[in-house]
Amino acid sequence: MPDTTQHALPKIPVIDLGRMDYAAAYELQVQHLDEVLAERCVSNERRAGPGRLLVVEHNPVITLTRRPGVRENLLATLETLAEHGLTLAETDRGGDITYHGPGQIVVYPILDLNTLNLGLHDYMSLLESAVIDTCRNYGIGAERDRSARGVWVVPRDNTPAAKVCAMGVRVRRWVTMHGLALNVSPTLEHFNLIVPCGLAGRSVTSMAALLGERCPSVAGVKRELVGNLVARITLAWQRRARPPSAR
Repeated sequence: MPDTTQHALPKIPVIDLGRMDYAAAYELQVQHLDEVLAERCVSNERRAGPGRLLVVEHNPVITLTRRPGVRENLLATLETLAEHGLTLAETDRGGDITYHGPGQIVVYPILDLNTLNLGLHDYMSLLESAVIDTCRNYGIGAERDRSARGVWVVPRDNTPAAKVCAMGVRVRRWVTMHGLALNVSPTLEHFNLIVPCGLAGRSVTSMAALLGERCPSVAGVKRELVGNLVARITLAWQRRARPPSAR
């Protein structure tokens, strides 16, 4: 393994794609993933960083994986989806079925897990931690659920936890794509057209539903979330660069 102790973490590019169709953003993910893979060939003198973050709000779309039985979790016909202004798209990420739309911050980290010395479980935990940090900074008591990936909020009336952030990833040659979707102020009614993430009986919420008029802007949450992601990635890099005796 090359000595990384003399290498500070290069600045992680954050690319804000604005609002974009799901298919177009997917093509950009693939492009950036190929670039990150190519950077593995860069010499130590010009050491590449761990990757970059793509941030986007999607036009209204329901995405579903190729997992057997996923279509059963689509509760609406194509005609009903069209009436609501939604499209349908297949995806190669992990997980099941979900909704993306305006008011929801989607982050696609294109990261080299080899460079960060992270396994897939630790990487998913890193994503969850960054979202939990973000929610708590706005006074939302978010947490993990051992039975389901993502970030959840437990209501005060002891009803089942509601998901505020969904996650689904794919790894190619240990470079990640896809990622997380944090609900700031999306149209929650669109989640009623599906069984979100295939989890029957589990509800979905948003920061706006939890905070009401105190809900921050999408732009503000985006800055906070990206900052927390970069901080968590930096911490992983620092742990990797530290010699075993110092960990």
